[in-house]
Amino acid sequence: MAQANLDGTCTEYFEVDGAEATLLALLRECFEEHWRDVIFGPCIEGAVYEGRFTSRPAVALFDGYVTVDVPGAAPWHFHLCIGATHGSATLPTPPALAEWRRCARAAFFRNLDAAGRASAWGFRMWNGRAEQMLTVFFPNPWIDPASQRYVDEPDWSRLQLWMRLRERFAGVPAEAPPAHAQRPITH
Repeated sequence: MAQANLDGTCTEYFEVDGAEATLLALLRECFEEHWRDVIFGPCIEGAVYEGRFTSRPAVALFDGYVTVDVPGAAPWHFHLCIGATHGSATLPTPPALAEWRRCARAAFFRNLDAAGRASAWGFRMWNGRAEQMLTVFFPNPWIDPASQRYVDEPDWSRLQLWMRLRERFAGVPAEAPPAHAQRPITH
């Protein structure tokens, strides 16, 4: 599925099964195995949070919520509702609220500039009201990982993680890089 954006760009989406076990496996792969490689946070029009872990986080599941945390090392962590949540005996979660909170859609994505050149690769989650919960950006062939600056010649090997996870979780086979690549136009 492709979504046209107001600025003339396009975002291609590759849907992922929203089952708790699937999302848990994907989030563990991203944050426990490839935490050095991903940038994450909300990414909505007008605000982008780009977080990175400096040490390996743990991913835990309780009452439908995944917690991503570096125990004792980071002064912050985050929670994502990916499964059935019931709350506690003293404060049960009403079914309508549980449905709103739970991830209702998950997809890998690729952003394309107005000329159709890929500029960003990631994974995104939305809750039951189609509000974005999380964006994970994967290594970008056009951005040097050390300096976080654009380069003139892409390193297509940086797409291996996104391609592998997209194939595993969305069933989309890996593609060959474009034969003649021009740097995409971005902000």
